[in-house]
Amino acid sequence: MTTPQLTIVLILGMTFVLFVWGRLRYDIVAAGALCVAVVTGLVPSNGAFHGFGHPATITVAAVLILSRGLTTAGAIDLIAQRIVPKSEHLILRIGGLGGFAAGLSAIINNVGALALLMPLAIQSSIKIKQSPALILMPLAFASILGGLITLIGTPPNIIIAAFRESYAGAPFSMFDFSPVGAAVALAGLAFVSVVGWRLLPKDTRERSITEDLFDIGGYVTEGRVLKTSPVNGQALGELDAVAKEHDVMILGVRRGDRPLRMARYEKLKTNDRILVEGDPQGLDKIITSLGLKISGTGKEERAPFGQDGGALAEAVVESRSRIIGRTVASLRLPSRQGINLLAVARQGHSIRGRLTDFRFRAGDVLLLQGDKDLLTDGMSSLGLLPLAERDLQFGRSHRAWLAMAIFIAAVAAAALGFVTLPIAFSIAVVAYVVSGIQPVRDMYDGVDWPVIVLLGAMIPIGNALTTTGTTDLIADGIVDLAAGWPALTILTLVLVVTMTLSDILNNAATAVIMAPIGIGIAERLGSNPDAFLMAVAIGASCAFLTPIGHQNNTLVMGPGGYAFGDYWRMGLPLEIIIVVVAVPMIALVWGI
Repeated sequence: MTTPQLTIVLILGMTFVLFVWGRLRYDIVAAGALCVAVVTGLVPSNGAFHGFGHPATITVAAVLILSRGLTTAGAIDLIAQRIVPKSEHLILRIGGLGGFAAGLSAIINNVGALALLMPLAIQSSIKIKQSPALILMPLAFASILGGLITLIGTPPNIIIAAFRESYAGAPFSMFDFSPVGAAVALAGLAFVSVVGWRLLPKDTRERSITEDLFDIGGYVTEGRVLKTSPVNGQALGELDAVAKEHDVMILGVRRGDRPLRMARYEKLKTNDRILVEGDPQGLDKIITSLGLKISGTGKEERAPFGQDGGALAEAVVESRSRIIGRTVASLRLPSRQGINLLAVARQGHSIRGRLTDFRFRAGDVLLLQGDKDLLTDGMSSLGLLPLAERDLQFGRSHRAWLAMAIFIAAVAAAALGFVTLPIAFSIAVVAYVVSGIQPVRDMYDGVDWPVIVLLGAMIPIGNALTTTGTTDLIADGIVDLAAGWPALTILTLVLVVTMTLSDILNNAATAVIMAPIGIGIAERLGSNPDAFLMAVAIGASCAFLTPIGHQNNTLVMGPGGYAFGDYWRMGLPLEIIIVVVAVPMIALVWGI
């Protein structure tokens, strides 16, 4: 192994470790790896930012903008109102919603598809008094599977197409992924609809829900004792009967910045803060009956739930939200956004400290209060997704049809070879802005910038794997280890390894690393590189074992009340089914 090869392996190894560690966001890790690669001479300085102008990066950004435009115009709502079934039968509901999510994910970003359908899934569960956990994980998995069907369905497909152009002179076309991707998606959808949800733990499947706001493990809020509060001067232990009556739990009390260890026996004083856990109705009742004030996020304070007027809304923290890692106090929501944070919930984690010190994570569920318009704007600005159905706005139908027409025209132009896909979608973006479908002021809000930075940084590193000969070295090693194995078995190995990496790494990064290795292995075996690239494409997008494997898995964790270990119960057999279906389909369609 040469010095450049050893260096790039060390850089990638450290990158993988930091990705798995998760303390630093993946775009920061990728940017740091690129800087090290440039300093060590593995990536030439004049090519350091080549990845940001790469067709794959431009296409991903354009797809995200167009996805937001279709949503803003009401096109997706318009279709959903006409297509999604209203059946009360669980298998039909999962199949209907999941099938629509899969079809939607084939043409728009799959995170956006899930965000649009998740409120509908939750409300349909509430209406028939079923736990949302029964449908949310299958819906998330279905939306991921739908991305396999077309070139634009998921970033890994776009990356794989670009790598294909590097060795064959032409990228994969729009529907080259469809035969294998559709077969895998249909098999996966059938599994999650009929069998998958039955594999969830019994307590998760039978979790009760309320009429308005479902049980997601309990909200936690903080109430301040006033001079006039009836509980002023009482011991905390004396409040057990009231807590039991309202079906809430009193977690503790804080005086200043310290918890009272013997709080159950110490008399409550003015400005003591009582930490309470329960559903919103129970919290409202106990805060009111005890005469407490809900603690603010700084100097602001609020009356008990609903007494300030305005609307209540539940929202989930998206994986790319700008509030992740920040505290409640630092956001200063009342002064900056005009909305109040009443309570928070996080499945599997008890909140014992002050609510103002709570740090947000992806999947947390928030209970917000404020003017309806301010709530909508605030949730969008903060990167929160509403957990209630949105009303279809009147007057948007003409824009919805126009948005769909422009999008279909762009896809057709690229598919028929009139222009390349990045150009077709760039023209469509301009058309969206000029026609007023996508306002200029928030045109870039739909772009997942961490993914763009990740791609821009990792593409040159992926190229360095090839230029240093490391790809050939890895390919030779795998072929030597698997000497005598049939090419189909080695193809299966590539698929499984890629899928395993995608369960712990970002799927775009997985595709960037595994694509050149797949091509190298195919060349050593004398096999069709297209088949191995398809295996990498399928594996990179299929991450079902953990909540961190894909953004959609994280997104449903809080609303569904899932524990970390719930995912593999449905995800492991699903990944096995994907391998069983994908390998023969790749061999049939592309040849080995």
